[in-house]
Amino acid sequence: MSTSLLVPQHVAYIKALGDSKHELSYHLSAHLRMNAVYWGLTALLIMGHGDALDRDEMIDFVMSCWDEEAGAFSAHPDHDVHLLSTLSAIQILLMQNALNRVNVGRIVKFILSLQQPSGVFAGDAFGETDTRFVYCAVNALSLLGKLDELDIEKTVAYIRRCRNFDGGFGHVAGAESHASQVFVCVAALAILDRLDEVDQPTLCWWLSERQLPNGGLNGRPEKLEDVCYSFWVLSALSILNKLTWIDSSKLEGFILSAQDTESGGIADRPGDMPDVFHTIFGLAGLSLLGYPTLVDLDPVYCMPASIIENLGLRKGWKALQRRSS
Repeated sequence: MSTSLLVPQHVAYIKALGDSKHELSYHLSAHLRMNAVYWGLTALLIMGHGDALDRDEMIDFVMSCWDEEAGAFSAHPDHDVHLLSTLSAIQILLMQNALNRVNVGRIVKFILSLQQPSGVFAGDAFGETDTRFVYCAVNALSLLGKLDELDIEKTVAYIRRCRNFDGGFGHVAGAESHASQVFVCVAALAILDRLDEVDQPTLCWWLSERQLPNGGLNGRPEKLEDVCYSFWVLSALSILNKLTWIDSSKLEGFILSAQDTESGGIADRPGDMPDVFHTIFGLAGLSLLGYPTLVDLDPVYCMPASIIENLGLRKGWKALQRRSS
């Protein structure tokens, strides 16, 4: 177990993810490929190694997932388009300074077509609805500079319906509060400049209660700690300027203890296998905690803060001060 961040190992781990095409797991995870590219690229940028992957190859892959008929992106060539993979594609292209490759108008039309009468968004044509997709839509439209085309009041009204007595939010109206859903709802409201809809004292209490004695965070009461909540919980607290409400030192130690010291990568908890999902969200959490040498992360968009600032989209979030050592 390491008590410091193993940057070279994590960079090597992410670079090697594309070398496992002979393994069954690579093909079984094709439905997550676009998201995995976004997770890997963002993780590398946070560590200051954004050039570790081939830029042209990455852009070519993203564009190979464009569906000309639908006007959106799939997670893998010949898969169905989805709002989540479309957001990841937009984020990747922005981080690679290649957004000029897309037809913005067609993407906006696709996104808006998924909003339901209640204000919630479906993820695709098959109709699954979730507050995650509300966030995806709001995030994507904001990054594309087309937020003015969204029915903001209808969108906010649905998020309001998903707010619970404990201050948290569920995946649909009436569902129990969950830290990941808290993030998507709080971040969406931040983008829409409607944080007045959040019961901040109650929610921040609920979020701070997610920390367990070992320092890790869980997603809801009576559940195990998991590294990914280092982002879901911290991002919401950062947006609400309450990051000091958790024990940052203990959480940092928990994240670092989940590193794979041999192959690189970060797992959900110590002793488990690493994956790129927990690697990015562990690193995102460490960045918000002010870990030395890491790049500032914008907790609203989960992208490097400098990119969001250059777009003029920064909100009033606060991370812990970056430590020098």
